[in-house]
Amino acid sequence: MAAIDIEGVTKRFGDVTAVNDLDLTVPEGEAFGFLGPNGAGKSTTINMVLDFVRPTTGTVSVLGHDAQRHSLMVRRRTGVLPEGFDVYDRLTARQHVEFAIDSKEVDDDPVALLERVGLPDAVDRKAGGFSTGMRQRLALAMALVGQPDLLILDEPSSGLDPGGAKEMREIVREEVDRGATVFFSSHILGQVEAVCDQVAILRNGELVAQDTVEGLREAAGGEARLVVTLREPSAFDVGTVLALPEVSEATLDGDTLTVACADGAKTEVIAAVEDSGVGVSDFETAEESLEELFLEYTADDGEAMEVEP
Repeated sequence: MAAIDIEGVTKRFGDVTAVNDLDLTVPEGEAFGFLGPNGAGKSTTINMVLDFVRPTTGTVSVLGHDAQRHSLMVRRRTGVLPEGFDVYDRLTARQHVEFAIDSKEVDDDPVALLERVGLPDAVDRKAGGFSTGMRQRLALAMALVGQPDLLILDEPSSGLDPGGAKEMREIVREEVDRGATVFFSSHILGQVEAVCDQVAILRNGELVAQDTVEGLREAAGGEARLVVTLREPSAFDVGTVLALPEVSEATLDGDTLTVACADGAKTEVIAAVEDSGVGVSDFETAEESLEELFLEYTADDGEAMEVEP
């Protein structure tokens, strides 16, 4: 059974088509990345999964249930960290989590949940004084209430420092290991690449790609990036490799030669360097990043996404 199954869904707002004939299947028990430039239809899709917005045409099924007819049941089994989550200034962190516990009619320990997301010293502090990162951690604690079968995380690392982002990634993998499905939408592509089993890319309301990151590389026909360490760089002419038919780019920085080439041309590049007499002390292949793949699939939209170092 799919965790999310979207079939032939179109959503129009007046004359604007936000999502167009979308088919998307999210397998159970995976971390699934959902990407696209601003305005691609990601938020509209998430809102249809949660039955906050209803499709103009098509059907949405969540955890085996119709998202419209069984929306209450779906929400009880779903944890949501929405983008732009805000807090009730006068309520403590504990009271926020207790509200989520009461709403789902479970008996979770609010303190344990707050400790898990890194707020052990803020349990009884009023949330009005929380930083952006603390608010994000609080929202994650509320999303984890009831050990949901589906976690929908929309920009979950927003406002988090590198340590907090790392903790968030660890929680995502722990939830997947527990058997939950995590639907992960983010502009920070490094986060997506680090935790997601599959990725779907939306563009202008339409699905343009869905696969593993490695599968996206293969489908895009992306070039390999070969990084070669030279023994005698001063004697090397970059034109030696630029002359090869399947090499598109080559740069020399100190003793490091970086070559963009077809995957099958790596052996030819190494051979050409060695034949030039400068010698090779080491080499490695640097794969195309998810950011580069994203830009290939959404090239006409002209919007780069942030990559966390």
